[in-house]
Amino acid sequence: MNQAYLLLGSNIDKEHNLPAGLQLLRAQCQVLAVSPVYETAPVGLHEQPNFFNVAVLVETELDPARLKTQVLAHIERQLKRVRTSDKNAPRTIDLDIILFRSAEAGAPNYPPDPDLQKFPHVAVPLADLAPNLPHPQTGEPLRVLADHLLAAATAQNHGQPPLWPRPDMDQRLANPHR
Repeated sequence: MNQAYLLLGSNIDKEHNLPAGLQLLRAQCQVLAVSPVYETAPVGLHEQPNFFNVAVLVETELDPARLKTQVLAHIERQLKRVRTSDKNAPRTIDLDIILFRSAEAGAPNYPPDPDLQKFPHVAVPLADLAPNLPHPQTGEPLRVLADHLLAAATAQNHGQPPLWPRPDMDQRLANPHR
């Protein structure tokens, strides 16, 4: 079975849409692990609500293209995701493949999402799931990458961390019917 590290994010009705997105994902994939939920400010110069982000490790028989089109895009449509020309626009749900590990020997490598090396809101939740997993291109463990991005973003924010744990949301993801 293939393994995919996904990032789910929401900033429109996020208390509902993030758990709903995870529940829909569980209906279509074997969810192996879920990171803590983090609240983050939006990327770019947008006046919009903060995001909730969570990393999820899934096991699937699908290749990356089919996982994206048949599962992730379908969930986004179910939760009324509206795509615009603005990559950083508010959204009900966003599901991205960050890393994909094929079980098939000799299968071509799926390139990691470039945001993994740019943003703490991507690297930190993934590092929570797999701290020692090496980045496929640099070989750097995810925890080291996340720590570097977090330190740089905190310094840039005048000592304020760029993301905040949300244990209240962790409980909602663990018990979606509460």
